[in-house]
Amino acid sequence: MSYILKRVVFYLIAAWASITLNFFLPRMMPGDPGSVLLAKLRGQGDIRPEVIDAMMKAYGVSDDPLIFQYFDYMRNILTGEFGVSTSWFPAPVTEVIRTGFIWTVILIGTALIISFAIGSILGVIGAWKRGSWMDNVTPPVFVFLGSLPYFWIAPMLLFAFAFHFQWFPPRHAYNTDLSPTFSWAYISSVIGHMILPVISVVIVSVGGWLLGMRNTMIAILSEDYVTMAEAKGLSSRRVMFGYGARNALLPTLTSFGMSLGFILGGSLFTEMIFAYPGLGYLLINSVRGLDYPLMQGLFMMITFAVLLANLIVDLLYVRLDPRIRKS
Repeated sequence: MSYILKRVVFYLIAAWASITLNFFLPRMMPGDPGSVLLAKLRGQGDIRPEVIDAMMKAYGVSDDPLIFQYFDYMRNILTGEFGVSTSWFPAPVTEVIRTGFIWTVILIGTALIISFAIGSILGVIGAWKRGSWMDNVTPPVFVFLGSLPYFWIAPMLLFAFAFHFQWFPPRHAYNTDLSPTFSWAYISSVIGHMILPVISVVIVSVGGWLLGMRNTMIAILSEDYVTMAEAKGLSSRRVMFGYGARNALLPTLTSFGMSLGFILGGSLFTEMIFAYPGLGYLLINSVRGLDYPLMQGLFMMITFAVLLANLIVDLLYVRLDPRIRKS
């Protein structure tokens, strides 16, 4: 119980630090949303000063000292009020993020599960059959692919399979002539648009899972309890998965939580290249448009997702490792 309490306190402190940085970092960038908004309004002709003041207030632009803005910002977070997006006006930030979050969860969740499953299974089999052709070929191939950057893999897949062969659609999350409904036409369109982005993330992610699981599995297989299980005459499948893979999964779960931030960072490029309307695509556009409310909301959403994933992993550790439950 003390272990869980310590981890929760740690993640609360990390969340506060992330929220504070999330407030100050955008304001250290050159320019400000107020000047951008004024330029847009003045470009539309003569507008009365009271109208401009009302628009500034609606956008959340303030001339108050930074410390007062910070306290207002913290109060708004606690009440779930993130303001209005300047680039999607008059949509609230929460509504814009909710839409992008759904698409990112679909894309990154699918890619993460597939890469984790493929890499872990290949790592377990490779360690169990050390020295076989599979063990000699798959790790170097996938590690090499993992060294390739997202922003190179994605354009290559886009050029080859979307523009050259025209097997898959090149952009967006579904056909624009379809309405979001629970129909096979819409679902098949979503799946078709998701294939290339998912493949681009999976290609560079599998190698890390494979290598980590293989190395851990090799160390686990030399333990006495594995030798004892083999001496009892248990089947190879039961020894491999019940005794070896289960214990080798613990450090891999840690990597699972930490890799979420890496994959979300890679999704920025993937979503931008495929014009996929997820959090990464929204974040790039918010930075370009100096949309402070949306930018802060997106940074906070991504940060909280990484922290929550690591907290869940720590809680799973307590369930899987009896030694931690005794601490």
